[in-house]
Amino acid sequence: MEKIVGTSGIIKRLRRIEGQIKGIQRMVEEEKCCKDILIQIAAARAALNKVGGLLLENHVKDCFLKEINDNNKEELINELIDIMMKYTK
Repeated sequence: MEKIVGTSGIIKRLRRIEGQIKGIQRMVEEEKCCKDILIQIAAARAALNKVGGLLLENHVKDCFLKEINDNNKEELINELIDIMMKYTK
């Protein structure tokens, strides 16, 4: 898997996605071809999924593993499962 991206890397990715979204808005305003707009929407969605995956990876490596111990293992695992279920909806 890709190396964990720090806050600045995630912000950079989010800004790039923001630019993609603004580009999609322009395409809609200019009544561009629906096929081309859908392709750009798919690209933006994939980029968001990538950011979400990186944040989930960061959470597991930086938060989850540091917090887990024998006393709270089941609670944290259930919390992680809940996060993953919400993310994958």
